[in-house]
Amino acid sequence: MSYETLAGRTAVVTGAASGMGAAIALLLAARGARVALLARRADRLEEVAAKVTAEGGEALVVAADVTDQTSVDAAAERVHNAYGEVDLVVNAAGVMLPNPVDEGRTDEWQRMLDTNVAGALRIIRAFTPDLVAAAAEGRTADLVNISSIGAHIAFPNYAVYGATKAALSYLSASLRTELGPRDVRVTNIEPGLTDTELGSHIDNAELSGQLDGMFDALGSLSGDDIADLVAYTTSRPRHVNLRQLIVLPTRQA
Repeated sequence: MSYETLAGRTAVVTGAASGMGAAIALLLAARGARVALLARRADRLEEVAAKVTAEGGEALVVAADVTDQTSVDAAAERVHNAYGEVDLVVNAAGVMLPNPVDEGRTDEWQRMLDTNVAGALRIIRAFTPDLVAAAAEGRTADLVNISSIGAHIAFPNYAVYGATKAALSYLSASLRTELGPRDVRVTNIEPGLTDTELGSHIDNAELSGQLDGMFDALGSLSGDDIADLVAYTTSRPRHVNLRQLIVLPTRQA
């Protein structure tokens, strides 16, 4: 698809080192946006940036940890110094660590809360003033949060992950009431089974095998599928807000 209206936009994409985040960043850049790539792994970001520049795009590598406020503040300063005001923000950083709640894995709970909820909030805090200012100037301004179908459908052993994604979906809806009247669009995207690195973080062999079985039985989306959806959403006329999008592999109920 063609997304000409993305040309000239300035985007920030978190989780840009791999998976959905990398695919989103690559497509936005290919369609004319200059993109700040945020993630912890600078080496992987450099690889993504090299792909962007090889295709004639513009990318800024910004090593940042969304779980750390100081790191996010420094990243925002770097983006502003290089690119000025941002008008498109994609919260794609996330982590999925399933385990039975009665195992009491507080380390995993904290990591998911810090990344999936507080991390998104730190990015929103850093760049919402930019979005509001861009909209006030008559430009298109977008905040896109990547949630999960797990926000709505309960899966055994995914309770905390699902709760963090439900929080992000609710946050998106609430932010829409605050930012929509100021012409800032807020979009919440909830993918189903998607082939990313998230599954590789699981340290429970039984649950890892179960997830592999679901992929074999149902198939999966790719990072490119989610990127296509983000590009479509953010290239609509500025008065059109696709507020919530659920996207699943066809075989996933």
